[in-house]
Amino acid sequence: MKLSFASASPTAVKSDVLAFFFHQEKGIQNKERSVLAKKLGSRMLLPFDTGDFKGKAGETALVYGDGKTSTRVLLVGLGEQKNLSLEQYRRSAAVAAKRAQKLKAKSLALWFPGPVQHPADVLRAMGEGALLALYRFDKYITKKEDDSNGVETVTICSDLRPVATAASKAVGECQIIAEATMTAMNLANAPGNEIYPETLAEKAQELGKRLGFGVTVLEETELRKLGMGGILGVAQGSVRPPRFIILEYGKSSLKPVVLVGKGVTFDSGGISIKPSANMAEMKMDMSGAAAVLGTFEAVARLKLPVKIVGLIPAVENMPSGSSLRPGDILRHYNGRTSEVDNTDAEGRLILADALGYAEKYKPAAVIDLATLTGACVVALGHHASGMMGNDASLMAQLKAAGEETYERVWELPMFDEYEKLIKSDVADVKNVGGRWAGAITAAWFLKKFTGKYRWAHLDIAGTAMLEEATEYHQRGGSGIGVRLLTEFLRRWK
Repeated sequence: MKLSFASASPTAVKSDVLAFFFHQEKGIQNKERSVLAKKLGSRMLLPFDTGDFKGKAGETALVYGDGKTSTRVLLVGLGEQKNLSLEQYRRSAAVAAKRAQKLKAKSLALWFPGPVQHPADVLRAMGEGALLALYRFDKYITKKEDDSNGVETVTICSDLRPVATAASKAVGECQIIAEATMTAMNLANAPGNEIYPETLAEKAQELGKRLGFGVTVLEETELRKLGMGGILGVAQGSVRPPRFIILEYGKSSLKPVVLVGKGVTFDSGGISIKPSANMAEMKMDMSGAAAVLGTFEAVARLKLPVKIVGLIPAVENMPSGSSLRPGDILRHYNGRTSEVDNTDAEGRLILADALGYAEKYKPAAVIDLATLTGACVVALGHHASGMMGNDASLMAQLKAAGEETYERVWELPMFDEYEKLIKSDVADVKNVGGRWAGAITAAWFLKKFTGKYRWAHLDIAGTAMLEEATEYHQRGGSGIGVRLLTEFLRRWK
């Protein structure tokens, strides 16, 4: 899909569907209705007059035009002004895009909703909502119900000078960030027989070559020399050998922000095997890795003035005669040992090596993303990612970026009392802490392998894999983390 901006009156924009946005309050709505009538004629007000449209959030009504500009005019509700936020603009644009898709429209125009305080932010939100709402993972469907390619172009239009001034940069940035998010979604939604450690590394190399950032891939022999026992241990049950993917972007003179992404390309649970129901979703257990790759795409294309390093331990966790066993003890990159009490708590074992390796870069900060625990889903559902770490300032910056993008994070406590739950009698630490506080004890395990750097851990188990579609996300991989981290890095100093 192509996103663009037109500095023009709606009568000058040709499209299959033209969407106008309206508040719910009568006073504001009357002004908006007056604009609509002036621009396109009073007949467009019929849904208001009949009571079929009130401007509630997500509400739509369709009016047929005269064909001179747009065949169909779509009225879209923004809801009450007191509740209006960037997310509501994002969702309303998504609603318009989905309705246009159902109408088999090829082109959609969104009339920018009046003067606003920060037009660039609203433009980005609307563009993101529309583009992400049109995403489909259908590459394996050979016979589609509808041969139509759907909406191909989205145009945001306005004749307001401040909007036009902000539009060029904002719309271009929005297109890049949406496409980078779709890269992450495509990787997460791809089946395990397409994306496994070797092919994930190949995807990273292709991305680096295309966008001009460095990619190094370490194979099994090199991992043994480095002593990455966590990665090797988890991978030993699969016929697919592990990979450790290192990405580098930016000036070498800068201290990097290191992004670590869990890359379990399929997680059966190993010997501690998962129930068969919904196991297919475990192709998305590499969503942290996908987020890191998507973020590198966005940062490189936006040419942000930052230095970032990406570390992706990539494995497949499978049961076999050579699999890791409960009771096994692993030695990690930093020399510490872990007792494996449950082979389905494998993500933290591979992240332990990566977090230890991050120390060599003398980072300004380290952020890891992982679909780590079901416990975090129980605690926060699918609406927020769990956040833990050792630096309040770093976590505050991530929270602010999350509010801006609506990829929200919520801090969970890491009180010292939780540490004793992962005490091992035979190793430095064990990889599970029992039934209680599972997301927190997982983070405490990771903390044992961090260096002397600022660190934040994001448990994205509930937000990366969606059970139900939202206004601008389909069921499945959400690409969570790309917009959050890109916004975080835009603000980074």
